[in-house]
Amino acid sequence: MVSVNAAFNYFLKNEVNLDHDKTTTARKSRDWLINRISKFPSEDTSFPKGYSEINIFFGSFARRTKIRELDDIDLMIGLSGEGAHYVAHNDYVEIIVDDNTNNLSSLCFDDTNALNSRKVINKYIGNLKNIENYKKAEMKRNKEAANLKLSSYEWNFDIVPCFITAKDTSDKNYYLIPNGEGNWKFTDPRIDRERTKSINQSNDGNVLNTIRIMKYWNKHAKMPTISSYLLETIILNYYSSNFNKASELVDLNIPNILSYISDSIHFAVQDPKNIQGNINELNSEDRTKIGEKANADYQIALEARSLESVNKHEESIRKWEKIFGSRFTVNV
Repeated sequence: MVSVNAAFNYFLKNEVNLDHDKTTTARKSRDWLINRISKFPSEDTSFPKGYSEINIFFGSFARRTKIRELDDIDLMIGLSGEGAHYVAHNDYVEIIVDDNTNNLSSLCFDDTNALNSRKVINKYIGNLKNIENYKKAEMKRNKEAANLKLSSYEWNFDIVPCFITAKDTSDKNYYLIPNGEGNWKFTDPRIDRERTKSINQSNDGNVLNTIRIMKYWNKHAKMPTISSYLLETIILNYYSSNFNKASELVDLNIPNILSYISDSIHFAVQDPKNIQGNINELNSEDRTKIGEKANADYQIALEARSLESVNKHEESIRKWEKIFGSRFTVNV
């Protein structure tokens, strides 16, 4: 008889978490691509000057919260502002370039000194077509990145050009990335990275598996999908404000998280970077459906835990199957 713990361990290793060897290959491919992009200014004299010191990995792959199958890797590639300055408006940021920086001036909106982020992305796309194993490069649907597909890998790369601001009076600086409409917006993936790392460490390294298995639930449950970043934020909010540490046994964590989601999904969820404001953009109907599904699965999870407590492992596993689907019992 397979125990509940064994079933979860197998499920996490073989169905949820990224394959170790594939992850190693993916990181090597990411590093190779960054090095290859760093050569663009020397190969194309019209390409903007790079600023590799501010290159940064972001997204769920960088935060180690990605689940199978690996489909994309996010990169922010730094550019030098070369004397440019920014003007922050209510809902966008303009980057105003110096008249003497021809490589940036040529990428501005027509007859202005305002840098056009779409033109910058297209400049990347034009040069990406010349790299080894090139298959396809295009503007990402949200127009905030260049999406690259290489013939040698099954995953894509989302390449986001970025600048960094000077430090303000509070000694803070921010990244500027495309906003999808030709201008720019503030972000800071360093905050997300450090927050995830800190909360995971304060919970003895047990939060990441919980995030990943809940992402699997979110992906396969019959309900509207919660955005990956919103779901991560909700789970991290729970562990940052809860005195109970996450358990190494992930099934002990799931009921609490489902209960928390069923409630918190109905309310605003603030961006932990204090940049975007409320990141819960789900409409009322979708929030209701998600809340009802999370609550229903919370009740099933309690039943599963109760069955396990009296050593009815097979019956408990069948309850968990109702939450995670048939792949949960593939090894049972």
